[in-house]
Amino acid sequence: MKYSILQQTLLLAPVAAFAPLTPAFTSRPISATTSSTAKFYTVTDEERSTKIPEFDEVCETCGVTLKRFMGEIAMLNPELNELAVLMEGVNTACKALASLVKTSQLPSSQTLGYEGNVNVQGEDQKKLDVIANDLLKRALRFTGRLGVLASEEEDTPVDLMPNNAGANEIIIDDTDRYVAVFDPLDGSSNIDAGCPTGTIIGIYEHDDSCDPESSEDNCLANTLQPGTKLVAAAYCLYSSSTFLALTLGKGVHMFVLDEEIGEFVMTDPDVKIPETSSIMSFNEANTHMWDEPLQEVVTNWKNGTGKSGKAFSSRYIGAMVGDVHRTLLYGGVFGYPGDTKNPNGKLRLLYEGAPMSFIMEQAGGLSTTGKQRVMEIVPEIVHQRVPMMMGSKNDIQEIIDAYDKYEAK
Repeated sequence: MKYSILQQTLLLAPVAAFAPLTPAFTSRPISATTSSTAKFYTVTDEERSTKIPEFDEVCETCGVTLKRFMGEIAMLNPELNELAVLMEGVNTACKALASLVKTSQLPSSQTLGYEGNVNVQGEDQKKLDVIANDLLKRALRFTGRLGVLASEEEDTPVDLMPNNAGANEIIIDDTDRYVAVFDPLDGSSNIDAGCPTGTIIGIYEHDDSCDPESSEDNCLANTLQPGTKLVAAAYCLYSSSTFLALTLGKGVHMFVLDEEIGEFVMTDPDVKIPETSSIMSFNEANTHMWDEPLQEVVTNWKNGTGKSGKAFSSRYIGAMVGDVHRTLLYGGVFGYPGDTKNPNGKLRLLYEGAPMSFIMEQAGGLSTTGKQRVMEIVPEIVHQRVPMMMGSKNDIQEIIDAYDKYEAK
């Protein structure tokens, strides 16, 4: 019997998950002398003390896989064992989605065209949007570690536990530790042109104040948490390669899918965005409708009269994951600001803005609305939109300073 790439991915991933995990390192402080064993460092702040492994010696063929990385995270941080299991679901879902996207334009594909429905955003749903949403829901549900999720394609958060998966009401089980929020296929409107698309995922711990016997409104608070409460965030980019960027609150780790072995392999253990750049990524057709301080900053950048003294160039894909990924690697500023037509911009706070801001900040960048740190905004509704600009530290600070100066007038 022959299997498609998607079927092989879904069949083989669970089998690989049961492979024995052999400790590959001896834990020791990063300041210790180097040796052939891997080390870890612990960075402690008020909220996070996650231990992250470092690898001095890896297999030349397959490197450090995402599976191995999360396995060793769980060994160093036993309290994150369930998160490692949940990330295996993300791992499998991103592989399956990469295969779907790659084959979506073939005449034999069942993903072409529109579903005939409109999502809560008022956007026509493509078949691939719906398939991607269902695939992620199933992949996360069958980890057994997730009780509730919120998605761009769902009108309200949905319960994922087996007895309630088809119900509309929200039910929290005390044994279900995590809440996931995601945009299953960012940039899907561009997929027919072969442009980059992606998946954005944020993971929270569910709030203990949500009682299984309480009202639905109280349990909805599990999804309406600010970005500062995120436990983990990740994005998958489906482009020339399939990338997966992950943060657990201690830096950003980049992986690329090796299709020969069917595994995400680490390519950068500590992604850092340049502090200053000369690249901006906006829809500049809307410049005349932006806030005055932002117009002034962008004009100065174009003319080379900004704080860096460099003339900026423009790079804009029009899909958040693709634009943020390039910004993360090369430096720059990505933004979808508010304007007179859309005062709150178009990007959703909960499952686009907060997770991507978490990743950006962990890489050394900043993320702001111009007036407020995106990570600190508490969502009022699941699909709330906010203006946002994120990227290189010094460039974003220039925007913040311009807004502060304007407000002080």
